[in-house]
Amino acid sequence: MSTRAKRTALVGGRLRPVGVIRSALKARSEAPRQGSEGAPDAWLEVQAWAAEGLHRLAVGDEIIVITWLHQARRDVFQVHPRSDAHNPLTGVVATRSPDRPNPLGLHAVTVRAIDGNRLRVGPIEAIDGTPVVDIKPVLT
Repeated sequence: MSTRAKRTALVGGRLRPVGVIRSALKARSEAPRQGSEGAPDAWLEVQAWAAEGLHRLAVGDEIIVITWLHQARRDVFQVHPRSDAHNPLTGVVATRSPDRPNPLGLHAVTVRAIDGNRLRVGPIEAIDGTPVVDIKPVLT
């Protein structure tokens, strides 16, 4: 197998994070529900093996950061939206709850700065240490 194929192959059927979020938010309870609800900017540290994928990314670009919500519960299928018991139980597919069988987070952010393999992005509601699965441009 080529070096490139080894870098991109799934290992045991698992995704390999391309990076990690470094944020002032340290716990789920500190994070707003959505980035637009007062989330701070954070650093996205891209793994060295994936850094060449940042070529031609620029400050001001709008991107989607796909994260693995590592502190989410995976056995939850219904929630009260926004954790408000006054809201009726709703299937997680019809909500933005982080608790779900495959807890992927989607974060629409702006690239504020680029420092080597680090991107300053925001606003982003991901907590410190959140694995980044992928980064994609916003298509307009």
